[in-house]
Amino acid sequence: MSGARVSGNATTRFGNVALLSVTSRLPSRVTTSTAVQERLAPALARLRLPATLLERVAGVEARRNWGEGEDANTATVAAGLEALAEAGVEPDDVGLLINTSVTRKHLEPSVAVGLHHGLGLPTSAVNFDVANACLGFINGMSIAAGMIESGQIRYAVVVAGEDADDIQDVTVERLLRDDVGREDFMAEFASLTLGSGSAAAVLGRADEHPEGHRVLGGVTRAATQHHLLCVGSTEGMFTDAQGLLEGGLELVVDAWKDATADWSWGAMDRYVTHQVSRVHTHAIVEAVGLDRSRVPTTYGHLGNVGPASVPITLVEEQATLDAGDRVLLMGVGSGINTAMMEIAW
Repeated sequence: MSGARVSGNATTRFGNVALLSVTSRLPSRVTTSTAVQERLAPALARLRLPATLLERVAGVEARRNWGEGEDANTATVAAGLEALAEAGVEPDDVGLLINTSVTRKHLEPSVAVGLHHGLGLPTSAVNFDVANACLGFINGMSIAAGMIESGQIRYAVVVAGEDADDIQDVTVERLLRDDVGREDFMAEFASLTLGSGSAAAVLGRADEHPEGHRVLGGVTRAATQHHLLCVGSTEGMFTDAQGLLEGGLELVVDAWKDATADWSWGAMDRYVTHQVSRVHTHAIVEAVGLDRSRVPTTYGHLGNVGPASVPITLVEEQATLDAGDRVLLMGVGSGINTAMMEIAW
């Protein structure tokens, strides 16, 4: 990282965009870390790892998994319909749908097309997927805001629906093999912290919705020399946890310092960060000097819900936010990329 100030596309401001609603749908099934570790007990004992590894290392005590008759797409449609109803926006008025989930059951067509159909959106509504690991939702909001600001559309729906169930089952079965060593186990540890869930947000023009929450803009930065530190597929997710933490922190600190020329984020009322683990949250808080009491966490009871974790955490916090509160959405995604977006509540 050069440390030099970066501008251009990396810094964005919006003048007439508002977040009108944000909703979530959580699976009914709660899977405790105790239950996961009981399944892994033979491997943990053989590798001399703590029986409470998930709680001790990641601070994850539970996560949600889809129950009988539930699935991510159905839940995402439900969250989207609720978000539209809360915003007072008719589906026919939506001009854009962006799906930002990591989860996808097939390579094509896009996940967005099924969600577009489920939401009953008009044929005129542009729809597509944006895939950028755990940053997808913030990126999707930024793209939607730009299209609203330009006058191309009036309303946008941004969604994410995550299903970590299969990858966790496959990972547990693989980690129970006798040929798996301690290093192999820790390379797949992050998969065990994942959770499932869905979220949706509706954005529109601020001048048409003075009751909305102004989307002011933000910054993005990339450190793509680290693109191999966390690589995931349907078969598993393999991570250099220490390298990813160090690279992500360096990028966040550099982005934070660069942003001070255009933004004043030192005293926000709430910092809604992507939920990875206790270690990652503490490291970011310390690295940029955040007020820990203003950094809510959901990883303890929901795990890492990928790009849906930021909006899900915002949903849990919105009842405690007052008009005028300053909220900063923050995330780091595999690759490595980072994004920060300010909302005036």
